[in-house]
Amino acid sequence: MKPVNWGILGAANFAAQHMGPAIHAAKGARLAALATSSPDKATRFRDFAPDLRVHDSYEALLAEPDIEAVYIPLPNHLHVEWAEKALRAGKHVLCEKPLALRAAQIDPLIALRDETGLFATEAYMIVHHPQWQQVRDWLDAGEIGTLRHADVAFSFCNSDPANIRNKPETGGGSIPDIGVYAYSSVRFAARAEPVRMHSVIRRENGVDTLAQVIGEMEGPQGRFTYGAMTSTRLAKRQLAVFQGDTGSIHVHVPYNAGVFGEARIVLARDGQPDCEIRYPGVNQYVLQVEAFGRHIREGAPYPWTLEDARAGQAMIDMVLASEL
Repeated sequence: MKPVNWGILGAANFAAQHMGPAIHAAKGARLAALATSSPDKATRFRDFAPDLRVHDSYEALLAEPDIEAVYIPLPNHLHVEWAEKALRAGKHVLCEKPLALRAAQIDPLIALRDETGLFATEAYMIVHHPQWQQVRDWLDAGEIGTLRHADVAFSFCNSDPANIRNKPETGGGSIPDIGVYAYSSVRFAARAEPVRMHSVIRRENGVDTLAQVIGEMEGPQGRFTYGAMTSTRLAKRQLAVFQGDTGSIHVHVPYNAGVFGEARIVLARDGQPDCEIRYPGVNQYVLQVEAFGRHIREGAPYPWTLEDARAGQAMIDMVLASEL
């Protein structure tokens, strides 16, 4: 497969630490260009991609004819704007989550994708990790009987007022930042959508710092209850649990696999030994880039579309609208 030439719009820490190295390491990908107005920030990228071309504006990178795909790690409120500009410039787009701040904002991107014939999607990397594919397979196969309840928790402590995740004008808050995982991971694994939600939300300086959600979702096996907690003011915690009438599935490092800890899932069933699967060394960011390349080069299936991102954002919108 001819390698895909990638460019990155912005030298965000996450791009330098995770997605830049992932693009560089992925089969069928080449990190060719970076756009940043700060030459100092480019140094971290050149440490692993020494032949990187650096532009001082996003427009200059988008004007490069040999750049085929762009990764967008900009602050949340800029995602839709630059995804649209990249598509209009003839580039395929992988945009950080949340793709938008309201579900309706994704509709023009869907229309533009269809108009241009280019591929655009949200960088929802967890669906590429084999642990989530295995959880979905277990649920599909009825390994825990009928799914009755799912609950998730995702928290870390970030009280820095200068951080963009704590600024309302940049789309900060725990719900946009990590609620997208706590909510849509269950949507993906159980092939389910929310029916009703109720939320209790704590805020500081205009952004949510803790959100507790309860509700119901519905999938192929019917309705099940759902609970989620996200916070940017609590100690680190990650866990997702699916409970049926004959067993349960525990996802011990559901979101930051390999960073928070080693990915590990456990299937527990009545009267049977537990089934534990570990995933040492799996890099879900690399898998995401490789899947993106196979899709645009060969038409291979891709597990997360703009429609999936829109449905996930609609759930976030429902949570925000259901505050008690």
